[in-house]
Formats: sequence, structure tokens, C-alpha cells
Amino acid sequence: MMYQHTQFAWAIWAILAWIATFLVMAIVLSGSNAAILLFAGILLLVAVLFYGLTIKVDTQSKQFTWWLGPGLIKKTLSFDEITAVRAVKNSLRHGIGMKITNDGWVYSVSGFSAVEITLQDGMKYRVGTNDQAGVLKALTGEVMIEEASSAEVEKSTLEPTKKRKKGAFDLD
Repeated sequence: MMYQHTQFAWAIWAILAWIATFLVMAIVLSGSNAAILLFAGILLLVAVLFYGLTIKVDTQSKQFTWWLGPGLIKKTLSFDEITAVRAVKNSLRHGIGMKITNDGWVYSVSGFSAVEITLQDGMKYRVGTNDQAGVLKALTGEVMIEEASSAEVEKSTLEPTKKRKKGAFDLD
């Protein structure tokens, strides 16, 4: 069985469209020049590289793969490396794109739903998807699926609170 699903990056497209309106205004007001055309090219490159996030679960080759856009940014994991997978909710601090956080590597293009993959060495990946159930179903029987309690899901959406030292002007 093979599962493949692409989540389109509507959030990234919205940001790029907003930036493009300023680019159009610059062309209308000052005409096109090399700098404006270079910037337009960069926007187009970002749109192509990050148009979506595709997840592929191949039970024949025993691999979990995901990639951004056409596949230049790609990650493949063997089922043997994976110790657990669970559904999670990302928070605003996870953002969109590809980055390292306290929760491990995050790959996301829009929305807050994701699957968290834990490897044998403790490394974690959060891969955004708008089809958590489909990803987990495709992995059932292949890797261990952890059930996240509603309290864990709720806790993962909260921003971390920072404790501060009591100052001289505090009344307590």
C-alpha cells in the first residue's frame, strides 16, 4: 500500500501575494529595473520551492518521505528508524517553513495539524498535514502509533510561559 498527499501552502501564497502587490506598485510608480526584476524572480522562486508539502508512506520500501514543493528539500526515513508517530497540534511559534525548534525539526506550509515522528536516537520531526488521520492510517501496523490525549494536544498548542524574577518594584 502506498499513501501520498500534498497540502498546498495557502498561507505562503497569501504572504507572497501581499508582497507582490507592493512589487506591482513599484513597477507602476518607478518602472521596471534590474532590482525589481530580481526581487520578482526571488518571489517566483520561493513560490515554486514552497508551493506545498507532500507526505508519502511507502509500505513496500518501508519508508516515510516528505518534501517541500518539487522535491529539492526532501527527507526520507526508514520505518526501522521510527519508534513512534502521533498526531499533534502545532502552535504559532512553530510557524511555517522548515526550522528547528524545542520540539525538533518542523516542516509546515499551513495550518496547525501535524504528525510527530520520534526516531530511535530521540530526534523528533513535526510534519504538517491537513490529513492526520490518513497519514496515521497508512502507518498503522508499520510503526507504533501513539494516542495523544486531549490534554497533551491542548498543552502543545499553548505558548511556553517564561518565569521572571521578582523585581524591586513588584508589590507582592
